[in-house]
Amino acid sequence: MNVSDYSLLAEAIPVSLKGLGFIVLLVFAFIVFLVVLAYGKLWLQARLSGAPVSFGELIGMTLRKVDSRTIVQSRITAVQAGLDISRQELESHYLAGGRVPNVVRALIAADRANLNLTFKVATAIDLAGRDILDAVQTSVNPKVIDCPDPSKGRETVDAVAQDGIQLKAKARVTVRTNLQRLIGGA
Repeated sequence: MNVSDYSLLAEAIPVSLKGLGFIVLLVFAFIVFLVVLAYGKLWLQARLSGAPVSFGELIGMTLRKVDSRTIVQSRITAVQAGLDISRQELESHYLAGGRVPNVVRALIAADRANLNLTFKVATAIDLAGRDILDAVQTSVNPKVIDCPDPSKGRETVDAVAQDGIQLKAKARVTVRTNLQRLIGGA
């Protein structure tokens, strides 16, 4: 076919089909505009942060009822901290009912403190109902607990024996989390 054959073919198409094709093109352009409007900022933020995510993945997260903003921001945080956590891992933890930002912050804190904490272990602790971030922080900086609490008025626990001897007691306990024993509820 040469060029003149195409022009004859274009003249043979009814005007109504040309208008219909134009309408389909406009609807497609409008849908693309809505997708870019809804996900453009998040896509650009992820792309510029070195944790790229596609528009298809963002749409898929929405269809699976996953908060795409939480996943993308957690992934950006992990990548910026030098951790290699995939979008799929974060998404599966979110779908399991886990607290994704909390787990990512705990993994970063554990990495900075040279603790051997994997994503799988951190998510297991999180899904068991424990606060993984608090556990990591307590493992790094132990908590000191005074009994009785001096801020509540009394500094000692007092008792008097039958022979009149008074006993004053004060206890101070240091608590450090052992992450290996935290798994399994022990």
